[in-house]
Amino acid sequence: MIYYDQLNRSITIENTPQNIVSLVPSQTELLCHLGLEKYIFGITKFCVHPKHLKNSKTIIGGTKNLHLDKIKQLQPDLIIANKEENEQSQILELAKEFPVYVSDVNNLESAFEMMRGISSIFGIEQKAETLISNILLEKNKLHVEIKMSVIYLIWKEPWLTAGGDTFIHSMIEAAGFINVYKNLERYPEITLEEIQQKQPDVLFLSSEPFPFTENHALELQKSLPRTQVFCVDGELFSWYGSRMQQAFPYFQGLLQRISI
Repeated sequence: MIYYDQLNRSITIENTPQNIVSLVPSQTELLCHLGLEKYIFGITKFCVHPKHLKNSKTIIGGTKNLHLDKIKQLQPDLIIANKEENEQSQILELAKEFPVYVSDVNNLESAFEMMRGISSIFGIEQKAETLISNILLEKNKLHVEIKMSVIYLIWKEPWLTAGGDTFIHSMIEAAGFINVYKNLERYPEITLEEIQQKQPDVLFLSSEPFPFTENHALELQKSLPRTQVFCVDGELFSWYGSRMQQAFPYFQGLLQRISI
């Protein structure tokens, strides 16, 4: 059978894969949600959900620094990768020997497309449709009284934020906020002075990839008296898989904590 990934690359898969290597944490969790855990043999060190998974699978390095020799030893019949999270040169090297499905997710629609694409390879499309329906059900429950402006920081020294072409941006907007930096691309570098000038209603400090803490929030709050500063769960803004089911109830709780 010939399948197409989100880069429109054709992938030839003769039989249903039973030896998967996943190079993307959120998609590893998705595979488990879809009932494919027993077919996963290799994961990255950042594949932390489900929590027990790292005890029984081969760790093949980090998302940006894969151990290609370990992956090749596993002889996978499918590798799950992502355009942004993995290094192109390493993916191209693996694709010479193995079928590689590369996702390219930057909004809710492309996340759903990825779920449908991966599930079709295994003939479990209905499981993906049920998941998508559950996510949309939670999204439709979200109640937003007023849209507030937000800056979402993912890194410190330098300060990096999420631009308008990222999955994080799509979740910020879906949560009912206005991304101050929606007109910029990817993860632009900004300064504290710029944040002060923008005077957003809210400043979000993500738990990943930089592990912001409440101490960071307290320190920034001193410099931003007109902005409400919160530490937030980065996984619920950036993981484009089954974890999205938890995102919208989390966003509702976040909205209730913010003073309008």
